[in-house]
Amino acid sequence: MKWLKCSVSLIALTLFSGNALSAETVRLSLFSWPGYGFWFVAQEKNLAPDLDLEITIIEDPYESFALMSAGVLDVTSSTAEYAPIAADKGVPVKMVTYTNPSYGTDKIVLAPGFESAEDLKGESVAVLEGGLTQIFMGIWLEENGVGIDEVEFTNLIMDDAVGALVGGDVSAAEFWEPFGSQALAALPGSTVVASSEEPGWIETALLGDAMYMSDSFLEEKPETATRVMQAYFDAVDYWKANPAEANEIIAKALRFPVSDVEKVIGSTGEIHKGGIWIFDKTQAAKYMGLVPGELPLGLPNGQVTNNWETVTDWWLKFGLIDERHPLEAGVDMTPLKAILESTQ
Repeated sequence: MKWLKCSVSLIALTLFSGNALSAETVRLSLFSWPGYGFWFVAQEKNLAPDLDLEITIIEDPYESFALMSAGVLDVTSSTAEYAPIAADKGVPVKMVTYTNPSYGTDKIVLAPGFESAEDLKGESVAVLEGGLTQIFMGIWLEENGVGIDEVEFTNLIMDDAVGALVGGDVSAAEFWEPFGSQALAALPGSTVVASSEEPGWIETALLGDAMYMSDSFLEEKPETATRVMQAYFDAVDYWKANPAEANEIIAKALRFPVSDVEKVIGSTGEIHKGGIWIFDKTQAAKYMGLVPGELPLGLPNGQVTNNWETVTDWWLKFGLIDERHPLEAGVDMTPLKAILESTQ
């Protein structure tokens, strides 16, 4: 009987080890932000048992894109503005789906003593250059009569931007939560002059996030690319059904207080005004124009096309790209199409 118990245990261990060894490694990255935390939910809840999700936190998204180009990373979650740059510069990276629009998480904050765009002429403003924060700042400045060449853009990640604003090194900054609230709390007298909660932003989804995959991953491992995207959307579904538990998982992985996670994605699993709206796969497919149907909050079906053109306009204006390229040059919807076909 003792021999039998040992044999059963050995067989179980062998089967477990075999399953673990057979899991395919997918190397992905994100920066420290709750909107990307669904990868940790997929990992923690083993929502893709045939995949080993190797997650790395990299705060500079351009470092992630460089590592994807070098074949070191397969997937990254980042803000949804890089694809036109990749298309123009020949970077082997594609956006594969939009994942969420901003619904108030993004804010432009002015330091004490500054009250308007006009006050910022000749001043330094903190943004992530080549990121949506730069476009948001550019739109706000121009709408208020100040040209983008009349301020100095300072390239800073969020943590550093908070320090720069509080320390007086910049006069304004664009933040997403929880960093905007941190800056406001640390700098009495600072003010919010623009927010993505205002009318016009959610209807265009210009400010938002996306999933990217390397060309080699898409071409050489198309089935794996589909499975990893499915794992992400399964994690979103899990969060919608179990928001408290999932938010705890995300908070622990990012080393954020749960309250900061809730500032971004909410606590109910629903659209979070003041934060972001997390797309499930059907909403993502509507945004990408793959299936018919209306989206909530006035967001048009197929809005990705207009988003592409608007971002391209701004990158041409900022001199970050040389030419306008078609959507297909920077977007590959193959994994999302495969997911939709598998559920029909």
